[in-house]
Amino acid sequence: MDLEEKTIDQQTVFKGHVVDVELQHVKTPQGNIATREIVRHAPAIALLVIDDDQKMILEKQWRAPVQNITWEIPAGKLDERDHGDARHAAIRELNEETRLQAGELTKITAFYSSVGFCDEYLTLYQARNLKPVEHALPQDQDEDIKLYRFSLDEALKMIETGAIEDSKTIVAVYYWQAQTLAQKLKENHE
Repeated sequence: MDLEEKTIDQQTVFKGHVVDVELQHVKTPQGNIATREIVRHAPAIALLVIDDDQKMILEKQWRAPVQNITWEIPAGKLDERDHGDARHAAIRELNEETRLQAGELTKITAFYSSVGFCDEYLTLYQARNLKPVEHALPQDQDEDIKLYRFSLDEALKMIETGAIEDSKTIVAVYYWQAQTLAQKLKENHE
């Protein structure tokens, strides 16, 4: 069965600083006409930053879309400085948001943040062997970020209690948990 919808027409109904909104009319495989509202967003990165004390860095900040304070891992969108290079964006965002650089920066995975309405594609990295940057990049003027450090157990508890509700952060914490458990199993078998 062919699941692909055929676009009949499309138009950008909003062009913003962070997102564009596109309205599409499509023909479904069953022949029905449907409307799709699509948010277009630049590719983005997110960082699971783990320090030498085995604590992750979380940011506490206000998020207007949910009208609440959120706990999130450092993240940001690719911009013209990155020339389409997600790794470059990860290094830059780590500097801008945490004032740290990673001796070890490893790609974990990449995923769409919410395929039902948005094309944002996130690449998740793990940053370890941290040290302060020598040359700090300017922080975004519209951000007010507070940094905190949490153990894996604390982060898991924050997910359980609903303190962490951000999907990229939940993915990162569960990855960290799986990685930690795999390492313990390996050590027990050696």
